[in-house]
Amino acid sequence: MKNLITLILAAGLGKRMKSDLPKVINKMNGKELVKYVIAQAKETGSNEIWLIIGHKGEMVKEATKDMDVNYVVQNEQLGTGHAVMQAEKVLEGKTGDVLILCGDVPLLKPETLISLRNYHVTSDSVATVLTTEFEDPFGYGRIIKDRSGNLLRIVEQKDAGEEEKRIKEINSGVYIIDKNELFNSLKHISSDNASKEYYLTDVIGILSGQKKKVGTYLVKDNTEIQGINTLEQLAQAESIMNARN
Repeated sequence: MKNLITLILAAGLGKRMKSDLPKVINKMNGKELVKYVIAQAKETGSNEIWLIIGHKGEMVKEATKDMDVNYVVQNEQLGTGHAVMQAEKVLEGKTGDVLILCGDVPLLKPETLISLRNYHVTSDSVATVLTTEFEDPFGYGRIIKDRSGNLLRIVEQKDAGEEEKRIKEINSGVYIIDKNELFNSLKHISSDNASKEYYLTDVIGILSGQKKKVGTYLVKDNTEIQGINTLEQLAQAESIMNARN
């Protein structure tokens, strides 16, 4: 199995959490959200784990100092693509696959990520996107495929046309991408979109446009990929996790 490096996006402000803490160190069942995600990365077989920190990053460092992880700083919040760009220098000379996780998505099951990784390797893809389906997919990036089911691109809600908005398969924000392909593609993305941000999703369109093999892996239980942006969502995630145990 190829070397696996995990990047955890952990620079969010978390304004809607009504808290002064960086979003990822708000607690669920008494444990910081990002600690659940670090555990996911470890159980997937990561050789090294990097947290991309920003807002009050020292607090995130302090909360995770016993977790055997590394840190890279995103000084400006210019989108997910920009966040991942910050890791290029620290990963120079390394090879393998990069697993990208979100620090505010604590409900992903390790077995889901292990299956994603195995599918990525056995399908010989350069990138694989973890997807799921929602009856009401509002707010999520839609998965755009050709008639043969090949992934073409991911379109954000703000940039989607009416027909695209009807697509129920969505991007979870979790990816596994060949390290060299990832950073080569990031050099070609722009912030010419409705949010004026550098979207990591654009990497998928670039790789697909280069006729490289890009796959999707669908997780049936859509609660696994739910991110936490509000106290209501935090309470909901707690009840889902407690129901599992």
